[in-house]
Amino acid sequence: MIDLGRLRALHAVASYGTVLAAGEALHCTPSAVSQQLAKLERETGATLIEKDGRRLRLTEAGRVLAGHAERVLASVDEAEAALAAHRDTVVGRLTVAAFATACRALLPYALHRLATEHPQLSTGLVEVNPHEGVEMLRRGHVDLAVLDDWPEVALRYPPGITHREIGRDVADLVVPDGHRFAAGREVRLAQARDERWISAKSGDVCHEWLLRVLPGVRPDFHVGEFETQLTLIAAGLGIAMIPRLARPPLPAGVRVVPVRPVPVRRVVLAWREASGARPAVSAAAAALREAWRRHETPGG
Repeated sequence: MIDLGRLRALHAVASYGTVLAAGEALHCTPSAVSQQLAKLERETGATLIEKDGRRLRLTEAGRVLAGHAERVLASVDEAEAALAAHRDTVVGRLTVAAFATACRALLPYALHRLATEHPQLSTGLVEVNPHEGVEMLRRGHVDLAVLDDWPEVALRYPPGITHREIGRDVADLVVPDGHRFAAGREVRLAQARDERWISAKSGDVCHEWLLRVLPGVRPDFHVGEFETQLTLIAAGLGIAMIPRLARPPLPAGVRVVPVRPVPVRRVVLAWREASGARPAVSAAAAALREAWRRHETPGG
C-alpha cells in the first residue's frame, strides 16, 4: 500500500519543482521530503524524480503517480471534511492564503477570533498574490484563500473551487501637493495616462490592473508596500492608485483625488468544494466576514 505522506511529498515536488519549496509547503525540512521520495521509489519500484539542473523533473512514471496523488489527496480532504462535519468540531490545522493588504487589515482579527473561540484549531497564514492563492488552493496546499479580484483582471477559478464575495474595496488616486490634479476636482483616469506612475511590483495583480486600465502606461517605480508608495508620492516623484483597505495614514504632502470610473476590486473568499463542509473552514470564513464588517464600520 502506498503511504499517504509519501504521495503528499511527490505532489508537492510536482507542484513547486524543488525539494526546498516542497518542504516549505509541507512545513517540513527538505531532507524529510527527500526521504519520503526515496521511500516512495522503493515502495513502487519505479524512478519517479530526475534532476534537471537546480530543479527536479518528474519521470513519466512520476507524472502518472502525481496525477493520481492529486485525486487521492482531494478525496482524503473530502473524507476529512465529512468526518469533521459529523463531529461538528473546529479542530486540526487550517492554513489561509491572502493578499498583502488583507493580511494586514483582516487576518489579525480573524485569526485572533479563531484562536480565542476554537483553541483546538491550529492556524497558518501565507501572503501571496491572488493567482498564487488560487493555485495553492487548487493543489491543496492551503485550506482557504482571501483574494482581491479586479473586474478588469478577472481571476479564473478552476473546477472544484467555490468562491464568495465578502466586500468591495475602492482605490483612490493619490498625488503630491502642487500637482495639477491636487485641486480636488474629479479626474477621468485616462487623463492621468501620461503621468509618472508609482505602481505595485510587476506580477502583482494591482500592477496588472493598472496596465489594463491604462494601456501603454509604463510605471517608473515598482514598489510592493503602499506605505513606501506614499512616501514617494509625498516626495513629488509620481502618482499612484492606493486601495483603501489597510491604507496607512496619509503623510503630509499628498492629496486624494476623486476618479472616474471609480476603481473597485472584489474581496473574495475561496475554498475547495471538497472541504466546504469542514467546520474549521466555515468558522474561518465567518471570522473573515466579521473582520470585513469591522473594517467597514471602524470601532465596530
